[in-house]
Amino acid sequence: PGMAAPWETQQTSKNAPAPAVGNGVPGSAMAPAKGPSRYTKDFMRTLRPVKVQGSTLKTCSFNESVERIQVFLDTGGRPLNAEVNLWQGPDNAPQKIKVYLEDGMKRPFSAVIDTPGAGNAIAIRNTAPMEFPLNAYVEADNGGPGPARALAANTQPRTIQGGAVFTTPFAPNVKSIQIMLNTDGRPLQARLELLQGPNNNKQVMEVYCEDGMDRPFFVVVETPGDGNVVRIVNTATLEYPLSAHVEAFEIDNNRDMAQRGAGIMWS
Repeated sequence: PGMAAPWETQQTSKNAPAPAVGNGVPGSAMAPAKGPSRYTKDFMRTLRPVKVQGSTLKTCSFNESVERIQVFLDTGGRPLNAEVNLWQGPDNAPQKIKVYLEDGMKRPFSAVIDTPGAGNAIAIRNTAPMEFPLNAYVEADNGGPGPARALAANTQPRTIQGGAVFTTPFAPNVKSIQIMLNTDGRPLQARLELLQGPNNNKQVMEVYCEDGMDRPFFVVVETPGDGNVVRIVNTATLEYPLSAHVEAFEIDNNRDMAQRGAGIMWS
């Protein structure tokens, strides 16, 4: 009684400091989000969805007072293939994201896109066939410095040189993780993967940012089940390193791993 379980000790050493959303646990070193699970599917389901049919495009414009936009994508359990672009003026896309989800219900896409300047719009293109519609949710996020800068201020970055690969595993009690990529002002090109088992991609994101300082990439990834690993590949050349911040976001400290039996699970 009173002693931390081995998996809790392992989680503390692997993923310190505490996550941004600690399920109400005080003492978090991260900036708190607005309400519980601001950037996860619990908050997403409080928003009004817009249906994007397969092979179609939807755009969402907003005024210049909006500092950041939250973008959520999910499905009814089917795979998701989409492109999320930030448009600023004609024929100018300073940020592009290609998204693949194996299961859009268990692991919805949740990203925060910085929108400095005027004339911004979000374009969401469903690149899957007509049989695979998706739901899009877009919400303004103007509070505080934003999750990307809050995470950068409270964690140590990992520099990933051009062409290099970085991987990090997470303990089974981690419900979701937060990832932020930025540069010193140079372009950013990267591939993010959530794996569960050898080369079993559950979520893949290919990211391009014209300026990795003005528009850092921030995403929250749901990690149900065991054996979750994040892999980040800097797909740019050697002259374009990037900084990666990867931390736990929500942790289920009430999970009793001793009652999980043999742990047999398909993935």
